[in-house]
Amino acid sequence: MSRQRFKTLRVIAAVGAIALTLAGCGGDKTAGNANGNASGAKGEKNWSSPPPMTLKTDKKYEAVFDTTEGKFTVNLFNDTAPKTVNSFVFLSKEGFYNNVVFHRIMKTFMIQTGDPTGTGMGGPGYTIEDELKTTYKYDPGIVAMANTGAKNSGGSQFFICTGADCAASLNPRPNYTIFGQVTSGMEVVQKIAATPVKASPTGEPSVPTKEVKINKIDINEK
Repeated sequence: MSRQRFKTLRVIAAVGAIALTLAGCGGDKTAGNANGNASGAKGEKNWSSPPPMTLKTDKKYEAVFDTTEGKFTVNLFNDTAPKTVNSFVFLSKEGFYNNVVFHRIMKTFMIQTGDPTGTGMGGPGYTIEDELKTTYKYDPGIVAMANTGAKNSGGSQFFICTGADCAASLNPRPNYTIFGQVTSGMEVVQKIAATPVKASPTGEPSVPTKEVKINKIDINEK
Protein backbone atom coordinates (compact mmCIF):
# COMPACT_ATOMS: atom_id res chain seq x y z
CA MET A 1 0.00 0.00 0.00
CA SER A 2 1.43 3.40 -0.94
CA ARG A 3 2.72 5.94 1.55
CA GLN A 4 -0.02 8.30 2.64
CA ARG A 5 0.49 11.83 3.90
CA PHE A 6 -1.75 12.91 6.73
CA LYS A 7 -2.18 16.46 7.95
CA THR A 8 -3.85 16.19 11.34
CA LEU A 9 -5.98 18.48 13.42
CA ARG A 10 -6.18 21.58 11.25
CA VAL A 11 -7.01 24.22 13.82
CA ILE A 12 -6.50 27.82 14.86
CA ALA A 13 -6.70 28.49 18.61
CA ALA A 14 -7.87 31.92 19.74
CA VAL A 15 -6.05 33.13 22.83
CA GLY A 16 -7.57 36.40 24.01
CA ALA A 17 -7.63 38.73 21.01
CA ILE A 18 -4.65 37.00 19.40
CA ALA A 19 -5.07 34.06 17.05
CA LEU A 20 -2.62 31.35 18.01
CA THR A 21 -1.73 29.57 14.77
CA LEU A 22 -0.30 26.12 15.27
CA ALA A 23 2.14 25.15 12.56
CA GLY A 24 2.33 21.67 11.14
CA CYS A 25 4.40 20.13 8.38
CA GLY A 26 4.51 20.96 4.73
CA GLY A 27 3.98 24.63 5.47
CA ASP A 28 0.36 24.16 6.51
CA LYS A 29 -0.92 25.52 9.81
CA THR A 30 -2.12 22.56 11.85
CA ALA A 31 -2.15 21.26 15.39
CA GLY A 32 -0.91 17.80 14.52
CA ASN A 33 0.51 15.74 11.69
CA ALA A 34 0.10 12.08 10.92
CA ASN A 35 1.57 10.84 7.69
CA GLY A 36 0.71 7.16 7.30
CA ASN A 37 3.49 4.75 6.44
CA ALA A 38 1.35 1.80 5.46
CA SER A 39 4.28 -0.04 3.91
CA GLY A 40 5.67 -0.94 7.32
CA ALA A 41 9.14 0.00 6.14
CA LYS A 42 10.39 0.36 9.71
CA GLY A 43 8.83 -2.89 10.84
CA GLU A 44 5.70 -1.47 12.41
CA LYS A 45 2.56 -3.54 12.25
CA ASN A 46 0.10 -2.60 9.54
CA TRP A 47 -3.08 -3.91 7.96
CA SER A 48 -4.85 -3.32 4.67
CA SER A 49 -8.31 -2.83 6.18
CA PRO A 50 -9.95 -2.04 9.52
CA PRO A 51 -10.52 -4.94 11.91
CA PRO A 52 -13.90 -6.70 12.03
CA MET A 53 -16.25 -5.58 14.77
CA THR A 54 -15.57 -7.56 17.94
CA LEU A 55 -16.93 -5.24 20.64
CA LYS A 56 -19.78 -6.57 22.76
CA THR A 57 -22.76 -4.23 22.73
CA ASP A 58 -23.64 -5.05 26.34
CA LYS A 59 -20.16 -4.24 27.64
CA LYS A 60 -18.22 -1.11 28.49
CA TYR A 61 -14.53 -0.72 27.76
CA GLU A 62 -11.72 1.21 29.35
CA ALA A 63 -8.08 1.65 28.43
CA VAL A 64 -5.35 1.78 31.05
CA PHE A 65 -2.34 3.69 29.75
CA ASP A 66 1.03 2.81 31.26
CA THR A 67 3.42 5.61 30.28
CA THR A 68 6.89 6.71 31.27
CA GLU A 69 5.24 9.50 33.30
CA GLY A 70 2.71 7.28 35.08
CA LYS A 71 -0.67 5.69 34.49
CA PHE A 72 -4.05 7.05 33.51
CA THR A 73 -7.37 5.47 32.57
CA VAL A 74 -9.67 6.33 29.67
CA ASN A 75 -13.35 5.40 29.48
CA LEU A 76 -14.05 4.41 25.86
CA PHE A 77 -17.26 5.54 24.17
CA ASN A 78 -18.19 2.41 22.25
CA ASP A 79 -21.83 3.52 22.31
CA THR A 80 -21.24 6.67 20.24
CA ALA A 81 -18.02 5.74 18.42
CA PRO A 82 -18.10 1.94 18.03
CA LYS A 83 -15.91 1.72 14.91
CA THR A 84 -13.28 4.00 16.38
CA VAL A 85 -13.23 2.20 19.71
CA ASN A 86 -13.16 -1.18 17.97
CA SER A 87 -10.08 -0.11 16.01
CA PHE A 88 -8.40 1.37 19.09
CA VAL A 89 -9.07 -1.76 21.15
CA PHE A 90 -7.75 -3.94 18.32
CA LEU A 91 -4.55 -1.93 17.95
CA SER A 92 -4.02 -1.82 21.72
CA LYS A 93 -4.40 -5.58 22.05
CA GLU A 94 -2.03 -6.08 19.12
CA GLY A 95 0.62 -4.07 20.97
CA PHE A 96 0.61 -1.45 18.22
CA TYR A 97 0.90 1.38 20.75
CA ASN A 98 3.65 -0.23 22.83
CA ASN A 99 6.66 2.08 23.14
CA VAL A 100 5.03 4.74 20.97
CA VAL A 101 6.03 8.29 21.89
CA PHE A 102 3.97 11.41 22.39
CA HIS A 103 5.44 13.14 19.37
CA ARG A 104 3.54 16.40 19.63
CA ILE A 105 2.84 18.32 22.83
CA MET A 106 1.13 21.68 23.24
CA LYS A 107 0.51 22.34 26.93
CA THR A 108 -2.71 24.35 26.74
CA PHE A 109 -4.04 22.44 23.76
CA MET A 110 -3.36 18.73 23.51
CA ILE A 111 -0.87 15.87 23.55
CA GLN A 112 -0.71 13.70 20.44
CA THR A 113 0.47 10.12 20.02
CA GLY A 114 -0.36 6.90 18.17
CA ASP A 115 2.36 7.06 15.50
CA PRO A 116 4.69 4.03 15.69
CA THR A 117 7.42 5.91 13.81
CA GLY A 118 7.38 8.81 16.25
CA THR A 119 7.61 11.26 13.39
CA GLY A 120 4.01 12.11 12.61
CA MET A 121 4.35 9.86 9.57
CA GLY A 122 2.93 6.58 10.88
CA GLY A 123 -0.38 4.78 10.70
CA PRO A 124 -1.94 1.30 10.84
CA GLY A 125 -2.29 0.93 7.06
CA TYR A 126 -6.03 1.62 7.03
CA THR A 127 -8.43 4.45 7.79
CA ILE A 128 -11.72 4.45 9.67
CA GLU A 129 -14.99 6.29 9.30
CA ASP A 130 -15.73 9.47 11.20
CA GLU A 131 -18.23 9.14 14.07
CA LEU A 132 -19.09 12.73 14.88
CA LYS A 133 -22.56 12.51 16.40
CA THR A 134 -21.95 13.11 20.09
CA THR A 135 -22.87 15.45 22.91
CA TYR A 136 -19.29 15.54 24.20
CA LYS A 137 -17.13 18.63 23.74
CA TYR A 138 -13.36 18.97 23.38
CA ASP A 139 -12.78 19.62 27.05
CA PRO A 140 -9.63 18.68 28.99
CA GLY A 141 -9.42 14.90 29.27
CA ILE A 142 -11.34 14.20 26.06
CA VAL A 143 -9.66 11.72 23.69
CA ALA A 144 -10.24 12.15 19.97
CA MET A 145 -8.94 10.83 16.68
CA ALA A 146 -6.53 12.80 14.56
CA ASN A 147 -7.32 12.98 10.87
CA THR A 148 -6.15 14.57 7.63
CA GLY A 149 -8.85 17.18 7.44
CA ALA A 150 -10.63 14.98 4.91
CA LYS A 151 -13.62 12.84 5.77
CA ASN A 152 -13.08 9.32 7.10
CA SER A 153 -9.30 9.69 7.30
CA GLY A 154 -8.52 8.69 10.89
CA GLY A 155 -6.00 5.91 11.51
CA SER A 156 -4.09 5.20 14.70
CA GLN A 157 -3.08 8.67 15.84
CA PHE A 158 -5.12 10.41 18.51
CA PHE A 159 -4.89 13.31 20.90
CA ILE A 160 -5.94 14.12 24.45
CA CYS A 161 -7.19 17.63 25.18
CA THR A 162 -5.19 19.28 27.95
CA GLY A 163 -6.36 22.88 28.11
CA ALA A 164 -8.77 25.59 27.11
CA ASP A 165 -7.26 26.04 23.65
CA CYS A 166 -8.61 22.62 22.64
CA ALA A 167 -12.21 23.60 23.31
CA ALA A 168 -11.80 27.10 21.92
CA SER A 169 -10.44 25.79 18.63
CA LEU A 170 -12.33 22.56 18.09
CA ASN A 171 -15.79 23.00 19.59
CA PRO A 172 -16.79 25.39 16.78
CA ARG A 173 -15.55 22.80 14.27
CA PRO A 174 -16.18 19.33 15.74
CA ASN A 175 -14.47 17.37 12.98
CA TYR A 176 -12.52 14.88 15.09
CA THR A 177 -14.15 11.72 16.42
CA ILE A 178 -14.38 11.81 20.20
CA PHE A 179 -14.01 8.27 21.50
CA GLY A 180 -13.03 8.50 25.14
CA GLN A 181 -12.41 10.52 28.27
CA VAL A 182 -9.78 10.35 30.98
CA THR A 183 -11.45 9.18 34.19
CA SER A 184 -8.41 8.87 36.45
CA GLY A 185 -4.82 10.00 36.30
CA MET A 186 -5.46 13.36 34.65
CA GLU A 187 -2.51 14.67 36.63
CA VAL A 188 -0.32 12.30 34.59
CA VAL A 189 -1.78 13.67 31.36
CA GLN A 190 -1.05 17.21 32.53
CA LYS A 191 2.47 16.18 33.51
CA ILE A 192 3.00 14.94 29.95
CA ALA A 193 1.53 18.20 28.64
CA ALA A 194 4.10 20.12 30.71
CA THR A 195 7.02 18.40 28.97
CA PRO A 196 9.46 21.01 27.64
CA VAL A 197 9.27 21.45 23.88
CA LYS A 198 11.27 22.98 21.08
CA ALA A 199 10.28 24.33 17.71
CA SER A 200 9.47 21.99 14.86
CA PRO A 201 11.01 22.58 11.41
CA THR A 202 8.01 24.81 10.66
CA GLY A 203 8.52 26.82 13.85
CA GLU A 204 5.73 25.31 15.92
CA PRO A 205 6.73 24.88 19.60
CA SER A 206 5.52 21.30 19.96
CA VAL A 207 8.46 18.89 19.70
CA PRO A 208 9.24 17.28 23.09
CA THR A 209 12.83 17.74 24.26
CA LYS A 210 12.66 14.48 26.19
CA GLU A 211 11.10 11.16 25.26
CA VAL A 212 7.69 10.47 26.76
CA LYS A 213 6.12 7.26 25.60
CA ILE A 214 3.35 4.74 26.08
CA ASN A 215 4.77 1.56 27.55
CA LYS A 216 1.55 -0.33 26.87
CA ILE A 217 -2.23 0.00 26.87
CA ASP A 218 -4.36 -2.58 28.66
CA ILE A 219 -8.02 -2.92 27.70
CA ASN A 220 -10.56 -3.79 30.38
CA GLU A 221 -14.03 -5.05 29.55
CA LYS A 222 -16.73 -4.27 32.11
